Amino acid sequence: MGALLVVMFVVFVAIGVPISFALGVVSFVGINSMGTIPNIVVFTKMFNGLNSFTLLAVPLFILAANLMNEGAITEKLIDCCNSMVGHFRGGLAYSNVLVSMIFAGISGSSQADTAGVGKIFIPAMEKQGYDKGTSVGVTAASSTLGSIIPPSITMVVYAGIANVSTGALFMSGLVPGILLGLAMMAVVKFYSKRKNFPKCERVPMKQVIKQTMDSLPALLTPIILIGGIVSGLFTPTESAAFACIYALLIGIFFYKTIKVKNLPRILIETMKLSSLSLFALATANALGELLSYYQLNVIVQQFFMNMAGGKLVFLLVVVAFFMFVGTFMDAVPAMILFVPIILPSSTALGISPIILGLIIVVTLALGLVTPPYGLCLLIASSISGITIEDAFKGTLPYFLSSLAVLLLMVLFPDLWLAIPATVFPGLF
Repeated sequence: MGALLVVMFVVFVAIGVPISFALGVVSFVGINSMGTIPNIVVFTKMFNGLNSFTLLAVPLFILAANLMNEGAITEKLIDCCNSMVGHFRGGLAYSNVLVSMIFAGISGSSQADTAGVGKIFIPAMEKQGYDKGTSVGVTAASSTLGSIIPPSITMVVYAGIANVSTGALFMSGLVPGILLGLAMMAVVKFYSKRKNFPKCERVPMKQVIKQTMDSLPALLTPIILIGGIVSGLFTPTESAAFACIYALLIGIFFYKTIKVKNLPRILIETMKLSSLSLFALATANALGELLSYYQLNVIVQQFFMNMAGGKLVFLLVVVAFFMFVGTFMDAVPAMILFVPIILPSSTALGISPIILGLIIVVTLALGLVTPPYGLCLLIASSISGITIEDAFKGTLPYFLSSLAVLLLMVLFPDLWLAIPATVFPGLF
């Protein structure tokens, strides 16, 4: 029966059935076929899977990003970064990455980054003379930082699944996130001469200071959020709520760009986007229940215990597996399904669940720019109006630079525990 369920899932994905529905149907058919388990278990697991205070952070961070985009706060960040680096050759591409790094510290969502930043940067880069592939590639690739640089929705979900400190996981992603951004900038530097990327005129220092001051409320947001979480002032979910209130207040009273009459539309858009992830998460919980009946975690643990290579081989297999899964499945349901299965093996091998989570989050973030499902790639290519194939060609150099950083993380896993161990000494 297990083989039939796998075939059923593959067929559903191949013919374009949404992942959430495919997961739900397979879990219902699987549990129904067992005979001894009532079908109501499927719906109970779906409900219980969403009955979590931690998961409330998902729609709240999406709402914060939507408020920032609506309030032109994103545009203020873009103007600030352009004034700083726009005069370099490839300045708009550098600015694109830099804005994504800052925006990642506010929204926690890669998709929101692609939509908000992309609709401004992609047309601007094309107008200045960048080819469509580069415009889309830089935007899509840098948007993945939203899932890595804290705060991060995917990290919040992983922390809930693995029962680890969200703050420690956030701190572990800080340095890798910055390294990934710098690696993408190195690619921009390499291609800026080969492709003769355009540059803007140098902005006077007085104007740079003015742009920075205009953007100061937005620039302070990541510091406030991360500082509040690390200090214990509020939980990740409370920080997401604070981000919403903060973005709303500065949008209405400081920038005066958010109108009260637009709030219902913003809330509806947030609910639509959140429902996609949360329904997939619910059905993934149901399928996870089915997998537990098959004792897949025990089988996987025995497999890795009998395999040579230890931690390194295990982490390489994890990266390869989640890289494959990320080509057709969103990060949240992928973690709900597979983290409980591989976590016991990781623990048995002496790998910190924080490191495992960091590597899984980064790997699944890269899946956001790999076809056919890569959501950031789809959003960016739709803004530019090019095919997925051309979009991925433009993204590939930046994807490979990120993959190199990921492999560095696999080779030296304990190195990334330095900051969380310093901030949270009692956990290690």
